[in-house]
Amino acid sequence: MRFDPFQGTLPLHPARRPIALALSSMLLASCGGGDSSGGPGASSQSLLARGGNEGPMQLRTVSNRADLISGGDALVEVQAPASMIASGVVQVTLNGTDVSPAFVRQGEDRLLGRVSGLREGSNVLEAAFRGGPAARLEVTNAPRQGPVLSGAQTRPFYCATPVPEAAHGTTPATNGSGLGGPPDANCNIPTEFTLYYRTTAAAGNAPGQCSLNLPDPVWNSNGITGAIPPQPAAPANPCWKPYTVGSTPADMASATTAAGLTVPFIVRLERGTMNRGIYDIAVLFDPAKPWTPVAPQAAWNAKVYYSFGVSTGQPRRQARSTIAWSGLEEQLRRGYLVVQNSMTDSSRNSNRVMMSETVMMMKEHIVDTYGRVKYTLGTGCSGGSINSNMNASIMPGLLDGVITTCTFPDSETTAMEVGDCTLLVEAYQKMRATPLWSGLPQAQVDAKKAAINGHPDPSGCHAWFNAFGSNGKAGVYLQRVVANAAGLVVTLPARTNNCELPNDAVYDPADPAKAALPRCNAWSWAESIWGRVPGSVAANDTRDNEGVQYGLKALLSGAITPEEFVVVNEAVGGTDRDSTPRAARSSADLPALRTAYRAGIVASGRQLANTAIIDMRGWDDSNITVPPGQVAGVNPIPIHHQWYSFAVRDRLVREAGDADNQALWRFASTGLTPPGTMFLDGLDAMDQWLLSLVADTRGKPLAGKVRDARPASTRDFCLIPGDATNTKVFDPAVCDADPFLRPSASPRQVAGGPRSEDILKCRLKPLDRADYGAAAFSEGQWARLQAVFATGVCDWKKPGVGQQLAESPLSFAAGPGGLPLPDAPVARRK
Repeated sequence: MRFDPFQGTLPLHPARRPIALALSSMLLASCGGGDSSGGPGASSQSLLARGGNEGPMQLRTVSNRADLISGGDALVEVQAPASMIASGVVQVTLNGTDVSPAFVRQGEDRLLGRVSGLREGSNVLEAAFRGGPAARLEVTNAPRQGPVLSGAQTRPFYCATPVPEAAHGTTPATNGSGLGGPPDANCNIPTEFTLYYRTTAAAGNAPGQCSLNLPDPVWNSNGITGAIPPQPAAPANPCWKPYTVGSTPADMASATTAAGLTVPFIVRLERGTMNRGIYDIAVLFDPAKPWTPVAPQAAWNAKVYYSFGVSTGQPRRQARSTIAWSGLEEQLRRGYLVVQNSMTDSSRNSNRVMMSETVMMMKEHIVDTYGRVKYTLGTGCSGGSINSNMNASIMPGLLDGVITTCTFPDSETTAMEVGDCTLLVEAYQKMRATPLWSGLPQAQVDAKKAAINGHPDPSGCHAWFNAFGSNGKAGVYLQRVVANAAGLVVTLPARTNNCELPNDAVYDPADPAKAALPRCNAWSWAESIWGRVPGSVAANDTRDNEGVQYGLKALLSGAITPEEFVVVNEAVGGTDRDSTPRAARSSADLPALRTAYRAGIVASGRQLANTAIIDMRGWDDSNITVPPGQVAGVNPIPIHHQWYSFAVRDRLVREAGDADNQALWRFASTGLTPPGTMFLDGLDAMDQWLLSLVADTRGKPLAGKVRDARPASTRDFCLIPGDATNTKVFDPAVCDADPFLRPSASPRQVAGGPRSEDILKCRLKPLDRADYGAAAFSEGQWARLQAVFATGVCDWKKPGVGQQLAESPLSFAAGPGGLPLPDAPVARRK
């Protein structure tokens, strides 16, 4: 059933019915993971093709669906009766060329081989036995630079170069690629392989200790001006040193994997480009032995550890990822293959469909190059948590599990708090000079702001304003920042933009001659997803605050007066498409709203229900009020508020019936960093969870299997701040009673919205005095309120405008808005 937002409310608990998308939502369930038995670790192509092959000869791509292949190669499996395989005369051809030598026998009835040389577009794979039984499979291959399904790539986009180059004219400075070869026109750079070994030195900052910073120089800068900073050098005492084949360095450490295999701690780093991003893949490696996707080396545990970068941004310049493989030595030691790509680094790419597509392409490359994957684990904090959760919602099945810290559900709904805080900070700036607040003690004013914001104090909204309040600016702008704790806002003198391009090369709202130049907000960066506003060069976007009654619950509780309630709603206003403040409220575009929900860009509880989640939630609600163990003011940007984890939980409960796939581990004293061994404990627990999951070959829907596989060690708990023993508390009521573990709220929730925070644009209802309880408005105040909300106020009992259940994954190859993927291609009898 598809939800029609104009016909009532969202259906409750659809997971208690058979989920129609239970199999198709496993788009690429672990892309080549597991065996071909059709379990949750098996590739979607294997899973869906099994029943569709005709006759005794079966043919399937293992690394991805046959219509979503990229990069020119694919791991392919042929299945036939054991007698045929034993005879050794099964022939496999690609576009009429014999590729049989690439195949190796796998068991009695299977052949497995990496097929290279796929041309862009349609290809034909055939497997035949002496001119008798034959199978034919059409394979569609996209280029290595993409796209596959995210639609037309945004241009201009400036490639990284071997050596950073200074800006000249309207051409920006380039980032250093970390690769020796030059980029081609599509930013493809030849892949390089480097060996490193881990030294025996302990990592740290004390004398004699080594640095886990990258052993090779990295260069990432804003590069907006023509100046080129010096290329940073490798650490003076690196923990990782280049390894020479055949040598035995005296300071080389050994690694004992989780399987008990002890090997020299040598890592092979593969660096290359995929989907215009620069990637690193690192894994334990024995240079004296071969490695093929058919026969991987034994030190690899067949598990993938995918790290997503923090923050968010949409620069038009290719760069390295901000995540360093060298800091993941524990994961490498255990046998994980660790991977990053700058197009899955949130600071380098805010197009979440393209981000998910990049994960798909990277996983396919890993299977094609390294072998089948048991499971894939996604991790990240802040922007990394956004990508972890959005990947599980936009293309469920790419990640089997996620471990997140400082969690946000997704970027669109997080942007609501950013936008609300930005508008409120500016409104408070206006109110500073009014008699309403000018004579009050600052502490009293701060308490009123906190009550409207839903935060412990104003520092949360101040942090959003400073860190991301200008991220939606489409063109050149002057940055405004909160300059002190009292909320004074000042304008910085330097003009800047969010594209990382010279100011003269981007859109300028003040210069009509530059109207068609690149726009620098997230919606224009992802124009292939959102589409353009008819008759405009601006992209559709989801920002909206029409009908939002800021401070409603603060009014009802008596924290603010009716006059303050009216004044703040008069002052708050909205923004236009350029993020320029205006008196009128912001209004979202209906096509963008529909796309956000259909595509899973608003993280869907139903889609997230298919993924094992461990959420480690620390304290970052304030830098003024802090729990025992923290020092006030240490974290200058307290934006990772605790309620976000509960927003994910609420979406799961509403759309999937329960949140039993989400483990919530709360702590506060150590800020955002999990204390002690918590993260490694989570890694162990998630490993147990996912190994149980991939071993479950029942035909039960995936969401149910995720819940069945959950180990007792992932039970929800909290650590009470100030408890030096770090004793786990399993009673949620005790946890919630602690002021530093109890979630606060957001401006939109104080305005009456749900904690799930997934209504981008509310439906409206007329103003009604009966809704305000004991709050008494004068006739003049009521008339002013009616003027502010001439079209009505939010009716939070109804679903949002355009809100509907996710249909993801969608393909945007045919244009913005997206279309559901067709059934995966299957081999047919020739």
